[in-house]
Amino acid sequence: MLNRVILIGRLTKDPELRYTPSGTAVATFTLAVNRNRANQEGEREADFIPVVVWQKQAENCANYIGKGSLVAIDGRLQVRTYDGKDGQRRWVTEVVAENVRFLDKREKGSTLEQIGKEVPFSDDDIPF
Repeated sequence: MLNRVILIGRLTKDPELRYTPSGTAVATFTLAVNRNRANQEGEREADFIPVVVWQKQAENCANYIGKGSLVAIDGRLQVRTYDGKDGQRRWVTEVVAENVRFLDKREKGSTLEQIGKEVPFSDDDIPF
């Protein structure tokens, strides 16, 4: 059996970082992934996919990517249930990311217009 999901898309908002009672980091965000074809009006359509990231990678996501960031996700599809406050059973389908790759070089909080612009730096910025 195989359960593997690979997605490339942009974050719809900044990741939300929380910690479990035992101290494990968990980040959640929604990834907008374009479909290959347009709808009848010629507009591109997208799917909005919830993503969960754990441990150090969750902290990295919260620190280095934000709304609009282009990322590649490699993980697995997970379907789980829980009982809501009203007593009704709820179903959740999400991608549990095992690997998140940051695909653009902009920093968290920068705007889409800044992609591709050169950022001035000095020799002090180079780590070697």
